Amino acid sequence: MAPGHVAYGMRASYGMSHITPDHITAWERGTALPSSTELTALAGALWCAPNQLIGAPRTLREHRLARGLAVEDVARGIGLDVGAYQQMEATGQWGGNNRQSAALASVLALAPRDLISVTGREDDLAQLLRDAVGTRWQAHVRAIAKLLSMERRDLDGALREMHQEYQTLMAATLSRAGGSIASGEAGQRYLDDIVDHFWQRIPSA
Repeated sequence: MAPGHVAYGMRASYGMSHITPDHITAWERGTALPSSTELTALAGALWCAPNQLIGAPRTLREHRLARGLAVEDVARGIGLDVGAYQQMEATGQWGGNNRQSAALASVLALAPRDLISVTGREDDLAQLLRDAVGTRWQAHVRAIAKLLSMERRDLDGALREMHQEYQTLMAATLSRAGGSIASGEAGQRYLDDIVDHFWQRIPSA
């Protein structure tokens, strides 16, 4: 459909009298973004779901738009002032606490990996995982589960396997018979890529 046809559909069917072909062209080029109500109307005019128009969501705003939710709905659902939530969307800096993060995951139906991404907590996760594989992994399950808003039982297998893998690498490094610079480097690479190792073991992520 041409921009003019899409704009007409939004005006005629959804009461968006301000929409012109220029709006549609700007959205297509990525030089402007529709509001949540405009995105819903645009999806309706194109006979598709909102999330089909924005691809795989990455930011807070994109996840909200993909769900067709208004700012007010999300803010109320996670217990934040509307202005405070809008600021977080605008800056891309999540400032909620753990309870609000869990509520955010519920309201936006975020998978654990998406939750960590939009809240900017990948470094926190990486540090917890390094601690888990380097010491007693059982002692870190609770903190990781809380960070990800996941059940502890869903993490046990992944953390156990990662602990065994890393400890095997370290044993090879320290062994007089099998130790080498290469095995030591392998252990460091494992730590550098630890978040990827983790997500590979969490099918629901």
